[in-house]
Amino acid sequence: MLFLLFITSGLFLGWSLGANDAANVFGTAVGSRMIRFRTAALVAGVFVIIGATLQGAGATATLSELGSIDALGGAFTVALCSGLVVTMMTYYKLPVSTSQAIVGAIIGWCFYTSNAVDYSTLGIIASSWVVSPVLGGIFSALLYKALRRYIRNTRTHVIVLDRKIRYSLLIVGAFGAFSLGANNIANVMGVFVNASLFDLHIGQVHLNQNQVLFFLGGLAIATGIFTYGKKVMHTVGQGILEVTPETAIVVVLSQALVLFLFSSLAFSNLLRSIGLPGIPLVPVSSTQVVIGALIGIGAVKGVQEIRFRLLGHIMLGWLLTPLLAGLLTYISLFFVNNVFQIAITHRQPVTDIAAIPSGGVNTVVNLPVNNLVIILSLLAVSVLTIAAYLMYRQFRMKTGQAEQRNRLSEQLQYAELQKSLSEIEMKNVQSENNTLVNRLEEKRRELVTYALSIADQRQFLEGTLEELEAIRHEQGITEKNNRIQELVRGLRQKMNFSGEIEKIYQQAEQVNDDFPNRLSSHSPQLSAQDKKLALLLRIGFSTKEIAPLMNISPKSVEIARYRLRKKLDLKKEMNLTDFIKTI
Repeated sequence: MLFLLFITSGLFLGWSLGANDAANVFGTAVGSRMIRFRTAALVAGVFVIIGATLQGAGATATLSELGSIDALGGAFTVALCSGLVVTMMTYYKLPVSTSQAIVGAIIGWCFYTSNAVDYSTLGIIASSWVVSPVLGGIFSALLYKALRRYIRNTRTHVIVLDRKIRYSLLIVGAFGAFSLGANNIANVMGVFVNASLFDLHIGQVHLNQNQVLFFLGGLAIATGIFTYGKKVMHTVGQGILEVTPETAIVVVLSQALVLFLFSSLAFSNLLRSIGLPGIPLVPVSSTQVVIGALIGIGAVKGVQEIRFRLLGHIMLGWLLTPLLAGLLTYISLFFVNNVFQIAITHRQPVTDIAAIPSGGVNTVVNLPVNNLVIILSLLAVSVLTIAAYLMYRQFRMKTGQAEQRNRLSEQLQYAELQKSLSEIEMKNVQSENNTLVNRLEEKRRELVTYALSIADQRQFLEGTLEELEAIRHEQGITEKNNRIQELVRGLRQKMNFSGEIEKIYQQAEQVNDDFPNRLSSHSPQLSAQDKKLALLLRIGFSTKEIAPLMNISPKSVEIARYRLRKKLDLKKEMNLTDFIKTI
């Protein structure tokens, strides 16, 4: 029962790995909406368990060489602190590496217990953190080009191609989940391998401790995928690079190949048998491989496709993860060892500073001074790094808010300027309209003045003519009659205002530009007299004003209006003047 209690931290780390690293297997497939999350989680969970149980021993052995934790208390603390760090990073939607977390925690355990760190093994593991994303990028670039050429050269129907892509995603996803379980189970249960000594017998079935640990760890990983993996799937699947279904196949297959290479003992032995160096069996980060694969595809498609800001945040998480895990483990070991009196190691440390009773379950390891200085220095560096990052984010946030306020202010100013310009244009249009209306009114008044002047003169001259006619009839002298006749003749000549009337028509045509031509096009059967009447009606002259201009009586004007209506074929209820103004 005590053993089961201690391995709960390993199960918690497995859950964290499932929520973070294991979600990367189908992150691109779910992000491209080719596979539903539940289907992806089910396939990933089953094959993670199979891979962890059948092929998890290789990477576990390498991790044990870094720091062999021989007490359940130490293994419990290391796994718990790693899980807490990974969970914290997952909460902030940063896809970090459980490999880095467990390595940092193991180094923290080595520093606290003064056990030697195998720096050659650490170098191999750390180099894999660089090599694995590079390999992922190379594989993805080559596979993406090959897949794109295959799709371009084959004439496959869209529906058939879509079905093939979905099945391919499931197949490569299952392979990726198997490789992930085989490689990363070392992160979950590797620290408990040397700390536990038991076998399990169920009838005729005999399971050694490693098989039981790996199976339980696989179950924990599968649980993490189902319960909390969706968030990180979205970040990896859509955050760094816009993912298409074809891209998803390439990314998952590239990740599966890299994880398989770093966990397959048979493949490593095969390389050694032909004289080539074997690939080290170390737990690598599936997250780093996925992101390396995405960058490889982005390089093929164009660097502008990659979202470097989010990529920078993820890399910062990679740097902080081992530091935080190591510091948290170092501090937690102090409390587990000295407060709860739980043994964290059964071996004598390398230094002689701390006195350790042999074999005691409640062995207490005092804090070495030199390690304390190192840890405090690392703690200070980590705090400063986190503080600098938070200050940078706060600065970026304030800068972004200031830029947004400036853009909003510029938009408001532009809108106000547009509004002012619109108002000015509207006022100008209104002013021009008023000017035109005034000019039209002035012209109309001039025409009316001309008409009235002619009418007054005509009336005056007609009166004079009547008087002369009366004199002619009253006088009997022939000479006077002749003179009166000459006067009458002259007066009649002056009563002919054809020039003035013609000037009125010319001004009326200028005011009503192109009206005579439009009237002719509309009603070609109209006479010249009809067109003059229509022009005077369009200006707004009344019947009495039109009569003297046309040298006819008002009654004749009414008759002319009636004939014009007939020629224009107007209905009875339609006004003649209003109709003429619409032409």
